[in-house]
Amino acid sequence: MNFPKRVKIVEVGPRDGLQNEKQFIEAIDKIALIDMLADAGLDYVESGSFVSPKWVPQMATSSEVFKGVSRKDGVTYAALTPNMKGFEAAVESGADEVAIFGAASEAFSQKNINCSIAESLERFEPVVAAAKERSLKVRGYVSCVVGCPYDGFIAPEKVAEVAEQLYQMGCYEISLGDTIGVGTPASVQNMLTAVSTKVQVDKLAVHFHDTYGQALANIYAALQMGVSVVDSAVAGLGGCPYAKGASGNVATEDVVYILNGLGIETGIDFNKLLDAGWFISDKLGRAPVSKVSNAYRAQQTE
Repeated sequence: MNFPKRVKIVEVGPRDGLQNEKQFIEAIDKIALIDMLADAGLDYVESGSFVSPKWVPQMATSSEVFKGVSRKDGVTYAALTPNMKGFEAAVESGADEVAIFGAASEAFSQKNINCSIAESLERFEPVVAAAKERSLKVRGYVSCVVGCPYDGFIAPEKVAEVAEQLYQMGCYEISLGDTIGVGTPASVQNMLTAVSTKVQVDKLAVHFHDTYGQALANIYAALQMGVSVVDSAVAGLGGCPYAKGASGNVATEDVVYILNGLGIETGIDFNKLLDAGWFISDKLGRAPVSKVSNAYRAQQTE
């Protein structure tokens, strides 16, 4: 198989993973988690989101988190910034990089950020311009790249259109998210084929939820097509409040396990990664979603 020699893991647990958790996690514990992830070798950690605490209470401590982490050389501490207010707060807090979040579904865009796809892209333009002035990189997300809880099937051409607009706007990388986890290897490869006609593969990342148990298979399919950046969340944290039944992001532990098995480099210390997953799961009072993590813990307690 023509797999990439190395895969970059974008760790989204501290932001995308925790943002929908009902149990509030204190800033000190978020900081500890991020420090553990960086120590495990993850060189990109999405550490917080500067959105209204009214809508996402869990992210109200993002400024405190960014100011409290022990900065490690070579690690990017990124923030989601949906508008200029959020961008300015992220800059003031010391975020290394920012991300903007669009959708390939009109209905999802309306439910998620109360505007059309076109309007959302217009809102992002001043953020990207301001980031460029400060020499900050901007990452673009596209949600619902395979299916939507409201619109159903999403045409690959629509995903390609939104991805191209974000890339042309100035996003250095486009993360393609299967928000409700309905994708299969075939639908994922069809989508990637369409998107890669507009944005080259080395500028693409994949972001899979494991609702239907397809995330690892979909990552494998993406690797076959040359994708070398994968978003994941330690312990399988997260979900989507706008998609009923949507489980969390694919677990970083499970992704690293399969990549190790394929002989693909990640630069991640697997045992330290497991420790980070157990740490945050214990804070949440439950077992990790990661099957690999649970298997390792069971072996240790036998």
